[in-house]
Amino acid sequence: MAVSNPFVSARPFLPYFVVSGSLSMGYGSVFTLLAEFRERFGFSETELGFIAGVGFFAGVIAQVGLARFADRGHARLLVHSGVIVAIVSMVGMAVADQAWQFMAARFFLGAGSGAVGPAIRRILITRDPPNMGSNLGAMGAFDVSGFVLGPLVAGVLAELIGLRAPFLFLAALYVAVYVWALRLDLSADDMTRAPISVLRMLAIKPLLAGVLAGLAFYTTIGVFEASWAILLDDLGAGTLLIAISISLFAIPMIPLAPLGGSYAHRRGPIRVMAVTIMGAVACMLVYGYVELVWVLVAVSAVHAMFDAFTMPAGQLTVALSVPAEQAAAAQGLYGAVGLVVAGVAAVFAGIIYDVWGPEVLFTSSSVVMVVALSGAVALGRELPGQPSRSRR
Repeated sequence: MAVSNPFVSARPFLPYFVVSGSLSMGYGSVFTLLAEFRERFGFSETELGFIAGVGFFAGVIAQVGLARFADRGHARLLVHSGVIVAIVSMVGMAVADQAWQFMAARFFLGAGSGAVGPAIRRILITRDPPNMGSNLGAMGAFDVSGFVLGPLVAGVLAELIGLRAPFLFLAALYVAVYVWALRLDLSADDMTRAPISVLRMLAIKPLLAGVLAGLAFYTTIGVFEASWAILLDDLGAGTLLIAISISLFAIPMIPLAPLGGSYAHRRGPIRVMAVTIMGAVACMLVYGYVELVWVLVAVSAVHAMFDAFTMPAGQLTVALSVPAEQAAAAQGLYGAVGLVVAGVAAVFAGIIYDVWGPEVLFTSSSVVMVVALSGAVALGRELPGQPSRSRR
């Protein structure tokens, strides 16, 4: 399977990655400001939790309900309307002063982002099939970068200018992104087969293998998000070190994700994930039993390298499991399952950490990941397009 240099092959799609990564900035920006919301508006922790979580819930609805329309020739409409909805969301955040208003704005952002992501992935998959692995990896790298950059930008602007500034900045950014998107070729091949329902998709064994691998991947994401800062704080780390550690987790994914996608395309995504998810499991166990902060930070950077291969490999598994005419719907399903798993994992991570501590949390999470991976490997043997075992 001949695959070109992943960075060269991904270059024509750079504008599409920027659109997707920009929306991810909005997703992450709110987390930095939750404490400010509590101080300024008097919101309870429960209200803050709903503000943070409702965007992910909206993303699930959009990816399951709207992604299929990209397969029917409406990718352009989904991208344009998704960015417009994101603009409305940021303006709403900038003027809101009640919890329900912030929740509504976050819901719109999640819906907009959930509409855009699968549509762009369909374009990547259908326009450049030989390099879909590296292209999906590059898009994932931009999404991660945006999610990490969002809190940093929001924190700086809120500190220097005021609490409304991050949302006004993002609204202006999304207007620029929309103008840019108007110039992009967002056409994708229309669906020629009858659409497949979500339940029928889950009956496709290779696709279910990808979903199970995604379950393992997003379990570690949810657990990490909910417990990492608390873990390091309990071990005596300061706020700056915690912030640096989160950046160190994200930075390796930016250059490695396109390489990881390209490698998974050559070697077979299930085979790659069998190694990288087990590597992540080993890292998770270290988090639970090692109490040296700098060791944990170093291991988290290694963990990020494994995830840089796992993330595009999971998306590639789903892409190879269905006809190209169903690409967006399948990617939407994978993304929706990921959001649900990450959200559930984050909720239970907080409870388990609080009641039983990090040892039980990271051990039980590792068990979940191993079980999900075992199912993925068993079901993924029928995945089309996998290289033979003799290929070198």
